[in-house]
Amino acid sequence: MTTTIALAGKGGVGKTTIAAMIIKYLAQTQRGAILAIDADPSSNLNMVLGLDLEWTVGDIREGLLDKVKESLMAGGAAMGALDGGLTKREYLDYEVRAALSEGSRFDLIAMGRSEGPGCYCAVNHNLREVVDSISKNYRYVVIDNEAGMEHLSRRTTRDVEVLLVVSDATQRGIVAAERIAAFRHELDININAAYLILNNVPGGVIPAPLQARADQLDLPLLGAVPGDEKLVEFEFSGRPLVELGDDSPVYQAVAAMMGQIL
Repeated sequence: MTTTIALAGKGGVGKTTIAAMIIKYLAQTQRGAILAIDADPSSNLNMVLGLDLEWTVGDIREGLLDKVKESLMAGGAAMGALDGGLTKREYLDYEVRAALSEGSRFDLIAMGRSEGPGCYCAVNHNLREVVDSISKNYRYVVIDNEAGMEHLSRRTTRDVEVLLVVSDATQRGIVAAERIAAFRHELDININAAYLILNNVPGGVIPAPLQARADQLDLPLLGAVPGDEKLVEFEFSGRPLVELGDDSPVYQAVAAMMGQIL
């Protein structure tokens, strides 16, 4: 059985940092392989995981459309096979698996750039099936989403066991988190549980006004993540965040939350 954990939140609140700490926790405490899916077009999850990234699913999608155009210009059929008799689904399956960045305990797929002009419906459907097929081979899937969640159901048809909405420690951040969380009721996938995480909270202690505002949400507050000077040093140097020590207050906070929900 595959457990899928998805993260959402506005830009700049630290979703990718939290995702890295979750993957570190799973790798150290849970059995089974882990697949990280970077669904943010900026594609920088690989940096915090210490993995190389040569190309993305977005690059593969655009490459397929170019091949289809070439086939049409040469008199081929839009829904037919590509050169060599390869179907579009077979082409996508091969290319996505080849684009997989492999680590010792976790692998990475980066979705990359968003769609350009043209019709992507059939291609996105095939890509979603390919990503779902690959995901079945992993015990855990962690999806780092872009700012909103409107594209989550276009990335996967899998149920999401846990949705984590990340906010900074501000009233505006919590309002944005509330709006993002509301999208979950409109998605075509089932989300079993959803929680709020407040990130970069000074001292890890939530101020009373923020606590009161969070208590009003249709989203249980899972916990708070404090700031960490060591993490800042890692960010400056570009060192992978998964190499943070277990004594890091950021890692300890995220590990405690994962212990509650897994």
